Formats: sequence, C-alpha cells, structure tokens
Amino acid sequence: MTERKVLAGAAGPVAPAGPPASASPGAEAAPLDRSALMHTYAEPTVTFVRGRGSTLYDSAGKEYLDFLSGLAVTSLGHAHPAVAAAIADQARTLTHVSNLFGNVVGPEVAATLDRLIGGGVERAGGQVFFANSGAEANECAIKLARRWAGPGRYAVVSTWDAFHGRTLASLAATGQIEKQQPFQPLPEGFDHVPFDDLEAMDSACDPARVAAVLVEPIMGEAGVVVPSSDYLVGLRQLCSERNILLMVDEVQTGFGRTGRWFGFQHLGVEPDVVTMAKALGNGMPVGACWARPEVAAAFVPGDHGSTFGGQPLAMSAAQATLAVMESEDVPARARAAGARLQAGLETMPGVASVRGEGLLLAAVLTDEFAVPACRQALEAGLVINAPRPDVLRFAPSLLVTEAEIDEALGTLRPLLARHGPGGTRAARGQVADQGEPPR
Repeated sequence: MTERKVLAGAAGPVAPAGPPASASPGAEAAPLDRSALMHTYAEPTVTFVRGRGSTLYDSAGKEYLDFLSGLAVTSLGHAHPAVAAAIADQARTLTHVSNLFGNVVGPEVAATLDRLIGGGVERAGGQVFFANSGAEANECAIKLARRWAGPGRYAVVSTWDAFHGRTLASLAATGQIEKQQPFQPLPEGFDHVPFDDLEAMDSACDPARVAAVLVEPIMGEAGVVVPSSDYLVGLRQLCSERNILLMVDEVQTGFGRTGRWFGFQHLGVEPDVVTMAKALGNGMPVGACWARPEVAAAFVPGDHGSTFGGQPLAMSAAQATLAVMESEDVPARARAAGARLQAGLETMPGVASVRGEGLLLAAVLTDEFAVPACRQALEAGLVINAPRPDVLRFAPSLLVTEAEIDEALGTLRPLLARHGPGGTRAARGQVADQGEPPR
C-alpha cells in the first residue's frame, strides 16, 4: 500500500507521517506480554501503534487502510487535528471535577445534541444524560423508561439479533441467547420479537406491563440489517397509541453515519428516547442518552449518575468532533461516499448483495467465507470485519476520500475472487465466529 495524502477536515490537510521512528516497515516487532489482560477478546494478530486519517500503522511499521473506524467510532479518522488539539488544551486546563459541580463544556454539547436530534437547525427541546459508552447510554434509557412508566409497567421489548451492550440490563435487552446464557439469571422484564415484524411487536406490547420498545434503526452487529420503510413509522404509531416509549439505539448509526444525523431521521420519526456513543468523541469514550423533556423529567437528583459522564475532557472531545462534523456536513459526505463504495462492492465477485445506508454498509457474500476474507484483507493492509460468517462490514471515516474508496475496492477485489464462484477450497479457509464487540 502506498503512502497517501489524508484529508483532515476543517482544520486543513495534514501531511501523512511515516512509520514510528522505532520501527521500520516489515521489521518484526518484539513480542508483547499480554498475560496481565483478561481473556475477554481473541488474541489480536496485529497491534496498532499510530493512526492518521484513514491510515493505521502497526508495531512493525506496516501501513493499513482503515475501513472499520474502530467499529464506527473514529468517524473523522485517526488523530484528527481539531479533536487532538481540543483534548490537549482541555487536559492542560481541567480534566475532571465530578458531577457534584458544573463545567462549561457539557451544557454546550448537550444543546448541540438536542439540535442535531431536531435535524440540525432548531433544538428539539429534549434533555441529555452523559455516560461513557453505548451500553451505559442504554442502561440510562432502560432506567428512565421504568421511572417514567411507574410501578407495574417495567417491561422493555427489543428484537432478536439486536445488540444493545454487555452490562446485565443491556445484555438482557440484547436478543442473542448465546451471549446471555452464561450469565443467567439476567434481570427480568425483557421481551424479544423478530426484527421488522410489526405484528409480533403489536402482540408483545401490552400497555399494562410494557414501558418501552428499544430498537436499532439498522441492526449493525447483526450484519447491517435494514428494516422495511414502514417499520419505524409503525412502531411510532403503536407506541403512541399505547403510551409506550419508543427508544432508538443510535450507538452505531448516529452522527451522520447513515447519511442523516441519526438513522430515525430518514423516515421523519420522532422517538421519545435516543441513545448514542461511538462517534460522539471520535475515540474518546463518550455516551449519551437524550429524551423528550416530559420523559426526562421522570428522573430526579439521585436516580442516576456517572462518575466520569460529562467530564470536561470527554466533553471537549465531543464538542470538537461535532464542530468538525457540522462544518464538513458529514451526512452529505456519507451519502456521496457511500454511493461510490456501494456501487463498487456490487460489482465484486462473491458478493450476492449490498445493504445498508451511507457509510454503514455490508457486503452479503455468496457463501460463508467472510472470516477468511477479512483475515486476508488484513494481511493485504485493509481493515474490515465480519459480523456474520457471510457478511463483510464497512464503516470507514466519514471524511474518506474517493481515492481511498477506490484503493479499498482494488485491494478487496482479488481477495473475493478467490472465494467466489470458481474460488479454491483452500482460499476459503476455516470459518470462525469473530463475535461482537463490547459497548
């Protein structure tokens, strides 16, 4: 892979730097002792030490084109200068005081989120709780739903194959039995129905016991599954008729990723609660739960909290990230770049179909060879992942260039040609579950 000039957004272009001084391209890196880490993840085959824009460098100095963005997190690319400068300035000023006291950055970020929820021009009039991850944002939403609904109405209905986090309550909402089973008994009050099935949701939503419906506008970890166009609209109508909260998990889809600020905006739906994280801090751990004012008012001081949530350091990263996103109009960029990437993927050998919106795309393969294809792509210097054995997921930076898209497609084409019709059995390799990430 050749060195590239990387687009850096509103702060101006940044000249790509070379590998770390301590490493030379192709050099063998010294073994890293990981024995003090819990084995909650598979052993990594690559250790990254530095990034710039859409480029990553490993510990041996090898260069990679990142089309995963740390699972839709670094949506402005790695080491964006505006975000890096904001973090550095805030670290020299004030990092943390706890929520016993105020800070000047958090309220400004909350107001911006409220405006983006409203479409980007005027504030929606809601309120925000800050956390540190998507799972924590969903925990806040679940607690808020129960507090709002009152005694007896405690159930939350979500969908099979959804992913809402790995804490106990968010895991209970996650519709994946294999992930839940080792940790039984989970908190009660969580029901699941098939995704994109309004009839099943109608049957499950007993207003005498159900407080909320929790749903992803596009199921990311299930393989970028897009519902029919009437699904969210139907859920909104159902929830309104039965006085049940519609809570939308935008952890992976939010902040321009799908071509709108939030996935629910494609259909003009107005949720009661929205959870978000991932791209909000461009790599700084930040999560948030937004709610309509009459719903947010159910919380009183002492009902919920977070030691680190809303601290000045994280809020400064979020503030800078959102400013660049708005100045760059990342929803429009995602639509244009996504169309180019999708068109290229649709011509690939071994690809049966392409689904998704904007720059959250999945190539559905003709057979279950996604895992070996991912491994070979990584060896060739392209970072993607396989949320399902027959699905490749793509979530590049929202500032990705046309040249980078074409480079990724050029890297991928010969790899998929080995596995598609006529590909060799040896090339297909051993299929293994990569699993989903934590939140």
